[in-house]
Amino acid sequence: MPKTSTSLRQTVTLPQPIASRVRSIAKKQRTSANRVIVELIETGLDAREHEKRHFFEMADRLTKTSDAAEQRKLKEELARMTFGD
Repeated sequence: MPKTSTSLRQTVTLPQPIASRVRSIAKKQRTSANRVIVELIETGLDAREHEKRHFFEMADRLTKTSDAAEQRKLKEELARMTFGD
């Protein structure tokens, strides 16, 4: 049997441009702004988890490779993920 989740009421202040975009998306999808915000948060959390898994997969590859060119490439990509461009 699937677990039921309880909802928690949370107040969030959004900058006007983001609030406008959320309302626009809600209107196009014919749903509530609240539902859009929840979906955006879920998507962001999933993306962050995916990025974390990708980071650890690359770090694992770095420790297993003896190819200098691949090591350099992996180090550069890990640095970009950590510190940005």
